[in-house]
Amino acid sequence: MKTIAITGGSGFIGRHVVAALTGSGRSLRLLMRKPAAGTPGNGNGEIIQGSLADRDALARLVDGADTVIHCAGAISAPDRSGYASANIDGTRNLAAAAASAAVRRFVHLSSIASREPALTDYAWSKAEGETVLAAELPAASSVVLRPPAVYGPGDRATLPLIRQLLQPLVVLPVAPDQRVSLIFVRDLAAAIAAAAGAEPCPSGPFELSDGTPGGYSWPDLVREAARHSGRSPRTLFLPPPLAKLTARAAMLIARLGGGPPMLTVDKLPELYHRDWVSHAEGLDAATTWRPRVAFAEGLATTLDWYSREGWLPRTPPAIRTPVGHGQQQGGRR
Repeated sequence: MKTIAITGGSGFIGRHVVAALTGSGRSLRLLMRKPAAGTPGNGNGEIIQGSLADRDALARLVDGADTVIHCAGAISAPDRSGYASANIDGTRNLAAAAASAAVRRFVHLSSIASREPALTDYAWSKAEGETVLAAELPAASSVVLRPPAVYGPGDRATLPLIRQLLQPLVVLPVAPDQRVSLIFVRDLAAAIAAAAGAEPCPSGPFELSDGTPGGYSWPDLVREAARHSGRSPRTLFLPPPLAKLTARAAMLIARLGGGPPMLTVDKLPELYHRDWVSHAEGLDAATTWRPRVAFAEGLATTLDWYSREGWLPRTPPAIRTPVGHGQQQGGRR
């Protein structure tokens, strides 16, 4: 039985990757810092305790593995060195271990932000992560995936945004004319699984999306959310100076309360960048993967999960049943 080694398997995206691969006939081996009861992999495969800085743990993770799926990384950090440690050094360490173990395939989860490395420390670190991967592994054995904003069941990072979209006054710290691509987490997990199994190795990097041409405007997303809230919301786009003040206040509140801030100053350049539309061509030609869930369907599924788990109160029934991109093309639920 071939083994797939996975980093970040206990995170939002990683949990869905583990679910997509469970039952595939492949043995799963997951790297985890602090394994706990109920974490993915318990009952689905072997768990290696350690971090991306632990070379011995990485050697055990990839020993005899056919494939490595690298989902771990930092989406927030206190400073540039924090991003570098997770997204650059961690990727270098894992890629070096995979090269030593002669792993057949390395699937690296990057970000659409990597195409704008000058914007933020996060974007820079994701771009540099791709660079160190290319230095450690041949192109014939590694593939880079660049998802846009990812959402879906289990995601706490986008919960504040979803909650905001359901309000009577939607306050957004973004450029009013910004357009964004999105991808539902189960579609992303399917893309990762497809890239892992494709022969020959797809030649990326590949930007991903849900298949909506030109992505979405924020008014598009607000209107779709209004179908579920039953409201006719007003939208307020914060100008950058006010957004900076709001972010500083959020960071102070989080520091006093001990939780993560809803908005940080270092993320503002990404939020006010006008074009986050994926150039999503190539992976569908190189593999059997196709996106199946557009925002209408994905939002309905996500809201239902949030409600069932108690993360959001029950919302009124939608004004009409949304027809998703996947339903139009024979998608799954």
